[in-house]
Amino acid sequence: MDVSQSASDRRGFLAGAAGAFALLSGCGKGGKGGTHVVLGDQVHLMETKLSAAGQLGGLGYGVSWGNFPGAAPLLEALNAGAVDTAPAGDLPVLLAAAAGCRLKIAGVNRGSGKSMAIIVPPGSPIRSVEELAGKTVIVSSARGSISHYLLLEALREKGLPPAAVKIGYMLPNDAAAAFATGQIAAWAIFGTYQARAEAEGARVLRDGTGIGPGYSVITVSETALADPGKRAAIADFLARSRAANAWCIANPEAYASLYARQTGMDIAIARVIAAWEKPGLSAPDAAFIDALQKAADRFHATYKVLPRRVDVPSLVVPDLLNA
Repeated sequence: MDVSQSASDRRGFLAGAAGAFALLSGCGKGGKGGTHVVLGDQVHLMETKLSAAGQLGGLGYGVSWGNFPGAAPLLEALNAGAVDTAPAGDLPVLLAAAAGCRLKIAGVNRGSGKSMAIIVPPGSPIRSVEELAGKTVIVSSARGSISHYLLLEALREKGLPPAAVKIGYMLPNDAAAAFATGQIAAWAIFGTYQARAEAEGARVLRDGTGIGPGYSVITVSETALADPGKRAAIADFLARSRAANAWCIANPEAYASLYARQTGMDIAIARVIAAWEKPGLSAPDAAFIDALQKAADRFHATYKVLPRRVDVPSLVVPDLLNA
């Protein structure tokens, strides 16, 4: 991928922000007071966790929830000012930052490296990453995703350049259907789609263990941080989110049931996801910064995915979670 393609990705990301406000229709409002924050969410999962853990009572500020189907539209909404916070994976956040999104990282959680993998169908003759040479590998869902990084790093680990395979990009739902019917030789995927495929017999060639970075993060808009009232409300929200995540860890079966209900997945798959996720929350530290900077530099300098270098330390708000 060349720089002109990356510039096109940047334009596409920023253009998507123009429609972000429309995605917030139907948000519920709560709380009282002069300060009001709009909290981004995916599949209503964060809101549900906070509610189940008893963390939505006694708010001294108003809250609306903006629910989105994935990280890209959620980060577009953050960039457009439609939401004040956005939970997302680490690498989509890098892509957004490189595209000019004005965000800061305020909370992080490191999940299991097993939550992303390169997989093949149960009857596949492919037994190793080296045997992917000359084959088509489908990445879900786009350049700059955690799956893309996993594939590139797995190839690099074996001394293979990205050109050793033909990379195709498909949305997870479409790829899942094609994989199940044997139309995909190998698939770089993550999360629920991966867990479901493994439950149906897919074999893992390489998971993300040792490749990383493997964090989920909570980002905050720079505009919201500049407002003292919103900054204080978001600090309180982060503390409540940490408490809710601690509740999930202490009550894994209840969390798996909650996850299954919100996503519509089988409870057995939800238990796997809950074990992978280990949903703690902490302030971004030096280990997080080092891991994410390594990935950012590789994506920019080696793989030419990012249009410019991202300085990770400048994205971090280290003290908001502990405020």
